[in-house]
Amino acid sequence: MTESKTITINMGPQHPATHGVLRVVLEIEGETVVKARPVVGYLHTGIEKTMESKLYYKALPATDRMDYLAPMSNNLGYCLAVESLMEIEVPDKVKWARCCLAELTRVNSHLVWLGTHALDLGAMSMLLYTFRERELVLDIYEACGGQRMMTSYIRIGGLAHDLPPDFDKKVRNLTRIVRERMHDYETLLTNNEIFINRTRGVAVISAEDAINYSLTGPMLRGSGVKHDLRKANPYSGYENFDFEVAFGTNGDAYDRYLLRLEEIRQSLRICDQAIDGMPDGPYRAHVPGVVLPPKEDVLYKMESMIFHFKIITEGFKAPFGAVYQAIESPKGELGFYISSDGSNKPHRVRVRPPAFVNLAALPRLVEGRLLSDVICAIGSIDIVLGEVDR
Repeated sequence: MTESKTITINMGPQHPATHGVLRVVLEIEGETVVKARPVVGYLHTGIEKTMESKLYYKALPATDRMDYLAPMSNNLGYCLAVESLMEIEVPDKVKWARCCLAELTRVNSHLVWLGTHALDLGAMSMLLYTFRERELVLDIYEACGGQRMMTSYIRIGGLAHDLPPDFDKKVRNLTRIVRERMHDYETLLTNNEIFINRTRGVAVISAEDAINYSLTGPMLRGSGVKHDLRKANPYSGYENFDFEVAFGTNGDAYDRYLLRLEEIRQSLRICDQAIDGMPDGPYRAHVPGVVLPPKEDVLYKMESMIFHFKIITEGFKAPFGAVYQAIESPKGELGFYISSDGSNKPHRVRVRPPAFVNLAALPRLVEGRLLSDVICAIGSIDIVLGEVDR
């Protein structure tokens, strides 16, 4: 009788398909994964402790560096948390603009996911198509904040600047082009026999297991749980928009692919509504001593210059208390817990990162499956190690 033996191998931390410095310790028997253990921490930057040492305003750029494919979403979650702590009500224009920017960020993130996930499975041309469309999103980022990725454009109390004059034109152009070209994506992948064989029935997780693992975002909705914070607990004006929550039924990698395509369509739908119904008004709340005054006022008005100087150098003191603010980021529930001791710096910052939580389900997705399915499973989770390790 032949004795069955297993061997232990490392996938990563230097592996192109782990999308960063992720190490997965795999125990395999032949080509079958017997046990999997993700090992994280290779990219740890101490972002939460760094934010605790900064004034509230100066902690904002650190949020861009977590999920660097969804910087506007990170900015939004943090700013909403601080605004809740400070009891700041932003103008309606700010709410609508933030929703539009957050949905553009969702499109950006999903396009990168689609291109890289397809590349992992051998469909090289998809990366070229999706990055072509992603450039349109980055052009809007640059027009708004002067940067193509880490804009820090969403600020406490509003936006860094007013929306650029051609913002509506750029957004309408983007929604039209991406909506048209999504037909190309589906032509290449949706009915592609090779892609279907690599994803259908692979990395399956049931609705019950998804809930028990605290999964959120496409990982949860792909298993048939129709939960989206934009609908379940609307924030930043999402109650004003008409859109559908995409969900799957089989909980496999193929369903999560179809789901993210539909989420792109729904995000484009929200962007169109935001442009059509954008209210007039200021692009920031008027809270002297807390919200930075407009830059043009700083140059010509002594009072504004003084407020600007004091906020940047001394910050503002938040009242005693704590707040938890969650948003629906492209990867799931992104939550910011901030506690205040009454000083000008947060006493404690804790981030609930969806990619980190979702990654914990990797063993459930791959154990008992083929070694080649591990690549598909990691890709279908859609992790960014900057957020996982923080």
